[in-house]
Amino acid sequence: MSEASIDAAPLHPVPARVSEIFDPARWREVPGFPHAGAGPAGASTGAAGPAGGRGPEAALTDVTYHRGCVRDASGAWLRDLPVVRVAFNRPEVRNAFRPRTVDELYRVLDHARMSGDVGAVILTGNGPSPRDGGWAFSSGGDQRIRDRDGYRYESDPAQGDQAEAGGDVEPYSHEADVAAARARVDTARAGRLHILEVQRLIRTMPKVVIAAVPGWAAGGGHSLNVVADLSLASIEHARFKQTDADVGSFDAGYGSALLARQVGDRRAREIFFLARTYDATTAERWGAVNAAVPHAELEDRALEWAAIVAGKSPQAIRMLKLAFNLADDGLAGQQVFAGEATRLAYMTDEAVEGRDAFLERRDPDWSPFPYYF
Repeated sequence: MSEASIDAAPLHPVPARVSEIFDPARWREVPGFPHAGAGPAGASTGAAGPAGGRGPEAALTDVTYHRGCVRDASGAWLRDLPVVRVAFNRPEVRNAFRPRTVDELYRVLDHARMSGDVGAVILTGNGPSPRDGGWAFSSGGDQRIRDRDGYRYESDPAQGDQAEAGGDVEPYSHEADVAAARARVDTARAGRLHILEVQRLIRTMPKVVIAAVPGWAAGGGHSLNVVADLSLASIEHARFKQTDADVGSFDAGYGSALLARQVGDRRAREIFFLARTYDATTAERWGAVNAAVPHAELEDRALEWAAIVAGKSPQAIRMLKLAFNLADDGLAGQQVFAGEATRLAYMTDEAVEGRDAFLERRDPDWSPFPYYF
């Protein structure tokens, strides 16, 4: 064996542990989506990526993105699984999202959507918090940077990450924390409310999205659980609360309408109007999640479900998801469904005959194709 081969980096080395219940041996990094770095319990280091974090190769700070894989006993990569894991990576603020978070979330989900060898997506939150040990899926929009025109970008988000994780700010002061976040607002950039674009992407992407809820799912995080195709929740730590009306906000789209479909109209109104906290067992009983599972088993169960889904017919799963959505998504949903139906038609000999006849400037011969009933 040559010296060069001895020193060569292994293919898909075992990644860093980004969350306490994340098993690095079952995942690998995704090329083109480097992570800025992770400290204990997945706390972001805040390292900046290229182009100030805006370029296509910018390092991820607010989310993590991994591909499922199989390794041998030594940890060497053997093969990929058709599953990806996308996780909020701001555990120090209960995985609240800011514009940068949403930018990264959309970017990785869209990559998963366009990956032909990916059949299922696990959406979760890293944890626990380095500040107090708490767990979260996502607590929704970061209210510290909410303004009249939406959620504002920050001029130095890396500095904010360090402060939120503890940094040099001792003891912690909520008032000082809010003031510091407001001071970091980039006044040159307009506010955003583009988490709604993420909701639409989850809804329309022809892949099954499984929410693995390890802790708090509140506000916009509650809505992301609603819009996912399947949901698992930690018995010990998952807590659900629709806080919109408490902070002068409201999800008048998927977050409320689909919730009513899942738990019933009266129960959905109760969840929004009373804004009470409910646990994983209650969520399962109401139909807000598919199953409440032990915390230590949450990610393993999510990966198991994802592998089962990815083992089915890709065409059937794609059409089933869009068919389930069709009744609620109106003409927009019909357009998505129609596009996939057209793709299926293109795969038939009948469609090939139509195309070839056009290109060959002859009349098509439809005689081999029966009028099915």
